[in-house]
Amino acid sequence: MYAVVRGADRPAMDAVGIDDAPLRLLVHGAVAAVVADVAVDRPPGRRADLMAYSRVVDDLLAGGVVVPVQFGSLMPDEASVVEDFLAPNEGHFTELLDQLEGRSQFTVRATYVTDTVLREVVATDPAVAELRARTKGQPEEAVYGDLVRLGELVAQEMEAKRDVDAETVCDAVAPLTVAVNVTAGSGLEAVVDLTCLVDDDRRADFEDRLEDLAEILHERIHLSLVGPVAPYDFVEGAPWG
Repeated sequence: MYAVVRGADRPAMDAVGIDDAPLRLLVHGAVAAVVADVAVDRPPGRRADLMAYSRVVDDLLAGGVVVPVQFGSLMPDEASVVEDFLAPNEGHFTELLDQLEGRSQFTVRATYVTDTVLREVVATDPAVAELRARTKGQPEEAVYGDLVRLGELVAQEMEAKRDVDAETVCDAVAPLTVAVNVTAGSGLEAVVDLTCLVDDDRRADFEDRLEDLAEILHERIHLSLVGPVAPYDFVEGAPWG
């Protein structure tokens, strides 16, 4: 199964899904499921399968509101899709479709310009600067303890910076979204990932805000944007969750 759409929309089923299987539409009342056959001896799980699934769901979005079904969801036959999936959940799917109408998902990824931020850490923390100078050019085994301490201090400083910078990005983006899911970054590069549900009529403002923010932060932080795609992360309470 790929997605749930409005039964009245009846999107054209001229595309193919995983393993080039033809898509078809199973309707029950106000909702319909987009499905295709799949080989039972090899359940979907390859990267190519995920890409085919995403292509189908995102193409459906171009024709109207869509509720993505979790990748890899299988039912034994058409009757099961209608009787066990659509019928008992028709009301919930209708509510989800209403909530997601005219909205799309975007992902904002913020990553550090690592050299710039590490220079900030060295410049603002005397202990880091001292340890860096002490260990520079020395054999690792001779300064191992200092290197461990240096790594710990840098990690602490980066975490503090990340908290502040992630909040800056979130505060700039959130007012132009319906909802935001936040995934904290880790390591030296990742600052934060934001999965955003955006009204289509605010998309231009949302993208303009990101462009302005990217210009302000470009020396320290790189911003990338993926979307619009179907609202994969905003189907709360779905029966496969």
